[in-house]
Amino acid sequence: MTIRTTRRFDALPVYLLATIPQKKRELIARGVDVIDLGAGDADLPAPPAAVEALAQAAHDPALSRYGFGLGLPAFREAVAQWMETRFGHRFDPLTEVVPLIGSKEGLAHLAFAYAQPGDAVIIPDPGYLAYLGGTLLSEAEPYLYPITPRTNFLVDLDEIPSSVLDRTRLLYLNYPNNPTAAIAPLEYLEKVVHICRQRGIVLVYDNAYSEMTFDGYVAPSIFDVPGARDVAIEFHSLSKTYNMTGWRCAWAAGNPTIVGALAKVKSFLDTGQFMAVQRAGIAALASWQEWVPGNVEIFRQRRDAAVAAFRANGFEIAEAPKASMYLWVPLPAGVPSMAFHERLMQEEGVIVLAGSALGAGGEGFFRISFIASPERIAEAARRAGKVLQSFR
Repeated sequence: MTIRTTRRFDALPVYLLATIPQKKRELIARGVDVIDLGAGDADLPAPPAAVEALAQAAHDPALSRYGFGLGLPAFREAVAQWMETRFGHRFDPLTEVVPLIGSKEGLAHLAFAYAQPGDAVIIPDPGYLAYLGGTLLSEAEPYLYPITPRTNFLVDLDEIPSSVLDRTRLLYLNYPNNPTAAIAPLEYLEKVVHICRQRGIVLVYDNAYSEMTFDGYVAPSIFDVPGARDVAIEFHSLSKTYNMTGWRCAWAAGNPTIVGALAKVKSFLDTGQFMAVQRAGIAALASWQEWVPGNVEIFRQRRDAAVAAFRANGFEIAEAPKASMYLWVPLPAGVPSMAFHERLMQEEGVIVLAGSALGAGGEGFFRISFIASPERIAEAARRAGKVLQSFR
């Protein structure tokens, strides 16, 4: 007897990053010196204030009860205060903010409210696979726009057919970008907001890397664009900025109707986050001005080390990225990204992410994360250079 799965389940691609931990364990068991630059999962500690707040909150039985969608009101208030301090935009903590168990689930779950069979959802390709997952599980049609150097890794809506835009319900954008580290000029975002308002498209702005910027660059909020509140919801996370990936603490803010729709979907899918983690999130946000710059400086040093080392070992890198925790490295023509990824991992013990694992538009590139020391990144680049030479 065959137990069938659904079409929407069968449409989901393999999530490569989910398969890497087991492969990494096997390599280590063989005695391989593994350098993991795959996931955006830093090896650095969380802010001490957040750790201490979590430890104290774990002793409070009131915080071990259901948080439901409301969660800890003080967390909502801290988020609203941070958004106003950082970007100058006010959000009502109860109606224009929704706490998330990591931004990934919110990004995917939002599609359940707005996309259905016959609808289109515009997704950057390559891009964060949560966008694709939510779209496919909603049985909508993903329109994958290839982001390449030709458009500075921007999604050019003028190149998307009107027949697709007419059916589009959601547009996912992510700048600073994962995986390409591209940034978006404000005039570009103004044009996007204008088109979304004209066509009634929900603009899903994934701003998880807004604080991970270098060389004086300051990332904007989508709400810096007049009119964005009519159509946009912006996602933020403590994962990258505060080295809190496993804590799963994030939020979305924006248009109250869109925020409310996501909150309603979540009310059927989860019963809220452990409120002690939200208490720690308050402490993390309170440490933003004092603690975050030093943490970002560590990533800048790693970025500089990565650019220099990969250039020295035969890879062409045009310029150092101004944001994110990634280096998007082009491969020579004829070197498949998945084959390069597999050989580098199996032959040299270095884990990177094949560009094609994040979408067909990523073919010809691979991504490294700044999640190891400059010395280990340099060693990884040396090994990667050996594998590159073997393809030639």
